[in-house]
Amino acid sequence: MAKKSKKQQQAGGTPATVALTAAGTAFTLHAYEHDPAAPSYGEEAARALGVSPERVFKTLVAEVDGELTVAVVPVAGSLDLKALAAAVGGKRAAMADPAAAERTTGYVRGGISPLGQRKRLRTVVDASAGDHTTVCVSAGRRGLEVELSPADLAALTGAVLAPIGR
Repeated sequence: MAKKSKKQQQAGGTPATVALTAAGTAFTLHAYEHDPAAPSYGEEAARALGVSPERVFKTLVAEVDGELTVAVVPVAGSLDLKALAAAVGGKRAAMADPAAAERTTGYVRGGISPLGQRKRLRTVVDASAGDHTTVCVSAGRRGLEVELSPADLAALTGAVLAPIGR
């Protein structure tokens, strides 16, 4: 196992927190004890952190016309695949193979962050993120969330904001 640099240790040790720190972005880390039996990673995070599920966003990887695409939507709802395809000018969208999502992003299911991915994928953040001063997304592992402004999230991921949740 590779030794973590001092910077990685200080930032929480995930590619997402390292990317945030390197960008000089203001963020707050929230750690909680992950329960492997929890039926929904995002809803578990909202409960554990005492944050409204409308402010906690899950990161999903879909395939739009054969290209992997990241969708960031509130844990309180679900992803509208047709809206995701339309947001990136595509025709058809389907959820990506979980192994392909993990391999491409460098994260495990339930811990995929829209930040610091191994390969930067086009990203769409649900427009409802703009309704909040800050939102929470996975910081790169189960049991670790990062809170940041929606504008910073969009800027760091190169995201398009569009109504993709339902």
